[in-house]
Amino acid sequence: MCWNIAICKLQASSQNKHVPGNKYNTAPASPLTPKTRLERLLLNRELRKFNKIFNPTDALADGLKEAEHFANDSVSKEAESSGPLNEEAFLEAVDGGERPPKQRLLVVANRLPVSAVRKGEDSWQLEISVGGLVSALLGVKEFDARWIGWAGVNVPDEIGQKALSTALAEKRCIPVFLDEDVVHQYYNGYCNNILWPLFHYLGLPQEDRLATTRSFQSQFDAYKMANQMFADVVNKHYEEGDVVWCHDYHLMFLPKFLKEHNSKMKVGWFLHTPFPSSEIHRMLPSRSELLRSVLAADLVGFHTYDYARHFESACIRILGLEGTPEGVEDQGKLTRVAAFPIGIDSDRFIRALELPQVQDHMKELKERFAGRKVMLGVDRLDMIKGIPQKILAFEEFLEENPEWRDKVVLLQIAVPTRTDVPEYQKLTSQVHEIVGRINGRFGTLTAVPIHHLDRSLDFHALCALYAVTDVALVTSLRDGMNLVSYEFVACQASKKGVLILSEFAGAAQSLGAGAILVNPWNITEVASSISYALNMPANEREKRHDHNFKHVTTHTSQEWAAMFVSELNDTIVEAQLRTRKVLPLLPIKVAVEQYMQSNNRLLILGFNATLTEPADSLGRRGGQIREMELRLHPELKEPLKKLCDDQKTTTVVLSGSDRTILDEVLSFLQLSSSLLIMLSDQLLVMQNFGEYNMWLAAENGMFLRLTSGEWMTTMPENLNMDWVDSVKQVFEYFTERTPRSHFELRETSLVWNYKYADMEFGRLQARDMLQHLWTGPISNAAVDVVQGGRSVEVRAVGVSKGAAIDRILGEIVHNQGMKTPIDYVLCVGHFLAKDEDIYAFFEPELPSESPGIVKSKSPDPVGLPVPKVPSGRTRSKGHLKKQRSMSALEWNSLGSAGWRPIVNDRVSVHEGSSVLDLKGENYFSCAVARKLSNARYLLGTSDDVVTLLKQLADASSST
Repeated sequence: MCWNIAICKLQASSQNKHVPGNKYNTAPASPLTPKTRLERLLLNRELRKFNKIFNPTDALADGLKEAEHFANDSVSKEAESSGPLNEEAFLEAVDGGERPPKQRLLVVANRLPVSAVRKGEDSWQLEISVGGLVSALLGVKEFDARWIGWAGVNVPDEIGQKALSTALAEKRCIPVFLDEDVVHQYYNGYCNNILWPLFHYLGLPQEDRLATTRSFQSQFDAYKMANQMFADVVNKHYEEGDVVWCHDYHLMFLPKFLKEHNSKMKVGWFLHTPFPSSEIHRMLPSRSELLRSVLAADLVGFHTYDYARHFESACIRILGLEGTPEGVEDQGKLTRVAAFPIGIDSDRFIRALELPQVQDHMKELKERFAGRKVMLGVDRLDMIKGIPQKILAFEEFLEENPEWRDKVVLLQIAVPTRTDVPEYQKLTSQVHEIVGRINGRFGTLTAVPIHHLDRSLDFHALCALYAVTDVALVTSLRDGMNLVSYEFVACQASKKGVLILSEFAGAAQSLGAGAILVNPWNITEVASSISYALNMPANEREKRHDHNFKHVTTHTSQEWAAMFVSELNDTIVEAQLRTRKVLPLLPIKVAVEQYMQSNNRLLILGFNATLTEPADSLGRRGGQIREMELRLHPELKEPLKKLCDDQKTTTVVLSGSDRTILDEVLSFLQLSSSLLIMLSDQLLVMQNFGEYNMWLAAENGMFLRLTSGEWMTTMPENLNMDWVDSVKQVFEYFTERTPRSHFELRETSLVWNYKYADMEFGRLQARDMLQHLWTGPISNAAVDVVQGGRSVEVRAVGVSKGAAIDRILGEIVHNQGMKTPIDYVLCVGHFLAKDEDIYAFFEPELPSESPGIVKSKSPDPVGLPVPKVPSGRTRSKGHLKKQRSMSALEWNSLGSAGWRPIVNDRVSVHEGSSVLDLKGENYFSCAVARKLSNARYLLGTSDDVVTLLKQLADASSST
């Protein structure tokens, strides 16, 4: 008990009440606090074990009470409690023998676990519903659960709604009232006629065969409307600290709607069906909206790893997002994606076998089928369940094994569903025809080989049937999990029957070791498996059963739900820890105020994804050709013109484009103002800056030109570029092998871009390219390999924006005769990691330890805001020195070893730094759409850049 109490204290200590902050307000961690996600999850696992050992009698009573609660339509007498687990309450419960408070869990599903039948104006009868989710969650005892969903009935009048809400409240259920038209288009239409067939690989219906309308869009609109109605009910009953667990394909928009209402809400989403491959999912007209809505959840769960992998692949291929081992990342926001195989309340089935009524059923069945082996199939009468394939395989078995014809019987329970749909009516007729043919062919006057029932069985009769079965046959063509296989195993402690299981059922991932896996489409294989199962030796049957029985009794529905919620809670902790590493948003108001108070300002701007029109992650705004011709954001021309007219402001736009491309731009420019432009990492079309007089700095500052002057270079004359031809051949080869990729040849670098190629294939090709480059053309060359999000660049050593900015500043000062020190710097861009050294260049320095030695303070590696530097700490050397570019003689004196980033040697080489008199509060470095960066701050999109520059332009006009 002491050890258990220690674990309780450890858990309490791990639930830190302080919200994680930055490095200046983080409280010291307890030595017992788990520091990693795995440590926290293992601790929660031990706590769940402890809770079971702590009071097993209560747990057993809970299970019996829960089963009777729904079966007898009684009101639960359990005391309700809510709120997160805390140290004092938990330890008090341990010491006093009382149950600790439970965390509130809002389970949101399309249907409530009960069906409502109206008996009068204000009277309702509630009956248990049938379904895998209901049976799985019946045994969950670790949370104070509330169910939210549709009661399965239209209630248009207010009196009926109030009466039904009151009746359901006694069962901890909260109804969502949907009218008939919404249900028809949302449930019967979009859910059952579009999403369900697609997720089970049955494809989409033709437009003229849709259930209620002739338009995908009308059903999709109803689907979104219904999801919003569910969200409204959740928001009404939500309390701080609750966990909201959304279920299944009916509610794919719910996570998005909930997060839009409350971004701090803990939201998980679980899919109970298969998730198809990206090639299937991409057929949906609303494919992107559905994926992004699900990604709003903190945790997305599936039954198997295959389904999770398909979801991640769809996000990568369709949305162009980044897949990680933990999930899907979108601009620093990580949605965890994981597999959580569902289970059943196995104890409920095991206990039921001891009930007198179940024993009576078992005795009756044994007498009825004495001398014959019993095979069993329990399925919904559905296209995906493979019932015709199962019966045809049984027919082939009887054909090939005549000695078994009077020794085996197949009991097929087919629960009718969607009886009003023509396809299901046709399936029913087909099954009946096959059963009749086989019984007529192999039956006798006293016995038939197949007993087919078009109805469901009650719980006790079903348990008895499971217990007397020798071989269970599950032949699903595509199934999310199939819990019938779990229920059969749970009831086979004495019989130790054999399970034949379709490899296309999710349960095959869990029970495959003990079951006989089959391809239900291969009738001959299934028939052979039936023969093997019926003739299997007893010791093999026992080994197979023991393996599956252990899995079923340990991976229960309680453990499944506890695992999911534990992972969800830990995902929130991880998200808070990640928030410490994510950049804070730029305080635009502060940046503008400091701008107005300064005398000589330097604005450094990127171009691509900074000053350009916004496009989605795959660049589908206007197609590949148009996207390669980047255009200035239409709302930026006026603010840039105002900034250009401000004599106190110099603007820098950073790029790596080739100077020959910039020459084409220059011939169309109309010069008017004093603006320095270093162009972006992509092509700049001639329409962008035609109004402005500008400086052009091509290839990351290696070439510099005033529009009214000639090109000048900062490259060393002895720069070795012998590697270019061999690298070019490699790039040409991979461009030919990778459709929709392209490469750009520059004077100091080559860039291969696969942004528009297939995402996964492009990454594989990039990996192959890098391996080839490092072992061949550049193995001994003085080059840097820079990997972008979807590009590979090979450039000469030392070529970066940070390495060039000091020399460029020196040339500006020399050309303009600048006499006032620069006391304000704003650096904004979507730069490659290699080029983020420019952020470090402008960081205000600490006091020198000795004359002639200047120390640079680098930003915090996790990208946190840098604290303000006292006003006495500046970069000024006490005087201004007229600047110039480095001469070829100086480059030669450095030799080949000098061709490297020299940002740390600012006294002897970085002449431009002497024009800076920069204080910490006057430096603003901002990454655009890169939440993990060496910059101080973040701007989300180019639209945010527009907002910032407009305010700066207005400030320039006012001063």
